[in-house]
Amino acid sequence: MGEFIKRALTAVLFGIILIAGINLHPVGFIATFLGIALLANYEFYGLIKKANASPQISTGLLAVVLLFAAVTSHIYYGKAIFSHLLLLLVFLSFIIELYRKKDNPFANIAYTLLGIIYVALPFALLIYLVFQNGVEQFRPDIVMGIFIMIWVNDTLAYLVGVNFGKHRLFERISPKKSWEGSIGGGIATLLAALGCSYFSQELSLVLWLSVGLIVAVAGGLGDLVESLFKRSIKVKDSGSILPGHGGILDRFDAILIVAPIVYVFLEIVKEFSK
Repeated sequence: MGEFIKRALTAVLFGIILIAGINLHPVGFIATFLGIALLANYEFYGLIKKANASPQISTGLLAVVLLFAAVTSHIYYGKAIFSHLLLLLVFLSFIIELYRKKDNPFANIAYTLLGIIYVALPFALLIYLVFQNGVEQFRPDIVMGIFIMIWVNDTLAYLVGVNFGKHRLFERISPKKSWEGSIGGGIATLLAALGCSYFSQELSLVLWLSVGLIVAVAGGLGDLVESLFKRSIKVKDSGSILPGHGGILDRFDAILIVAPIVYVFLEIVKEFSK
């Protein structure tokens, strides 16, 4: 019971902070996800160190800040002012490695850059999703809807899987996940997408359902990708920052794959609708 209460309290507090960060103010939105991206990146590099590599942690974290600065300046001023510094830093990482005197230099550079692409970039793309119609129109509905669908998908997939799961989905990576759970979570996610379409006109019903389908499929795959990484270095959780829930990456594994796919999908739709 004590563990359940700890998990519940963490989930409620974490949910309140995230919902407030998404909805209250554009600056708060950007700051919230910059903070999450920095914590997630630091956690990712900690996992990499357990794989006997030495990523450039300071370089990676600075790159996260520059990435968010570039995206924000692009939204507000039409120019990705800090993108040049970000590009310069990427190539400076090769020179920095010369002076670190660490083993596996190629792996160190590769893991440093992987943290920026796999962990930080998806969070930065969320900024574009809330400014679909320009900087004057802050519309957090899409991002809020995506997180609601991810939570619904995770919860129903777990409940259906525990009670009815018989056929393993991807036993090599995650022995407990089942096709029954995945399908149950997917159906619930589409119903959540239908609900989002009633409360938000930011997307049409067809687009909300399309985003729901992306969340149902890509969200589960994002979970499996992170499980693959953790299994490769023989750890259960990515961290311990969230009592009873593990690390930041454990809570945001789905969005790391969902966000880029939803962003690209909506950009393609926007181009074809012109």
